[in-house]
Amino acid sequence: MLKKLLIASVSAVVLVVAGTGLWVWQGLQTLATPVVLDEPILFNVPGGTAFSQVARKLERQGLVEKSLWLRIHGRIYPEQARIKAGEYEFTSGMTPSDMVSAMVSGDTKHWSVQFIEGWTFGDMRAALAQADRIEKVTTDWTDAEIMAAMGAEGEHPEGRFFPDTYLFTSSESDLDLLKRAFDKMSAVLQEEWVGREEGLPYDSAYEALIMASIVERETGVPHERDQVAGVFVRRLQKGMRLQTDPTVIYGMGDKYKGRIGSRDLRTYTPYNTYRINGLPPTPIALPGREAIHASLHPDDGKALYFVARGDGSHKFSQTLAEHQKAVREFQLNRRDDYRSSPASQSDDNTDSGDS
Repeated sequence: MLKKLLIASVSAVVLVVAGTGLWVWQGLQTLATPVVLDEPILFNVPGGTAFSQVARKLERQGLVEKSLWLRIHGRIYPEQARIKAGEYEFTSGMTPSDMVSAMVSGDTKHWSVQFIEGWTFGDMRAALAQADRIEKVTTDWTDAEIMAAMGAEGEHPEGRFFPDTYLFTSSESDLDLLKRAFDKMSAVLQEEWVGREEGLPYDSAYEALIMASIVERETGVPHERDQVAGVFVRRLQKGMRLQTDPTVIYGMGDKYKGRIGSRDLRTYTPYNTYRINGLPPTPIALPGREAIHASLHPDDGKALYFVARGDGSHKFSQTLAEHQKAVREFQLNRRDDYRSSPASQSDDNTDSGDS
């Protein structure tokens, strides 16, 4: 009799254990069931959040059937409970296991902000101020305070930040992006400077950066960059003034209203290359790698002048007489659809189109 009771008790325990095991197994299988969402969900994991808290939050948001199964999963596989803080994007079709894996690997949601070639530093700051999902640290800072934070105290910010598309997470700040753009420009400029051609009229990489910013603003046609750079390099070598409209516009600042006239060309500013010799004191825009490369590898032709054709490209001339003829053809009798830059770019690149 005792033996029968013992066997019955053991059998009952086995059945309970087996039943519990099956129940747990079935519960864990729900973690492999894809969720159906009408639109992606952003899921934030603050720093220091425990795995059990995350599991319960997933349940509250309907992303997992029962948080119990996630918590058990975390006990069985402790490495799967080591989640990282951040903001994650969960989409329809993902399973709870996929979501946990994303949080363990730190595959956080990224946003982007784009800094365009030819923009000014002011344009760049405005884009950062309008960017969503990024912590705003430098909004009330002066340009000088930003440069000090870059480790370049007392230096001018124009042209010192590389134009590109930058990805960021919600844990990053505008200062983080500025540092990345500043460091990238420093690296690109140094790399291009090391490989420069010999005999260029630059005493430093910074002067090449100034030239690159002018080239960037003068043309958006890729194959013309080295030609434009060639014209300006030859002018410097011959002691001629650059006479380039984008520098005049930059020197006018807020006074520029879309056009420049003869009076503006005569008015002295440190950036008016119709009035000053050599390069302006600082860059006038954010140059891309192609403009930097062109400034350090200029075309070796003989042209000393160029004028906008009205379709975004330019007519290059070797002599003043040829140039004046081109000005009469393309500038004095402008076509109705005239533009000084390609359609994809701003039309204020070279308002008079005469260099």
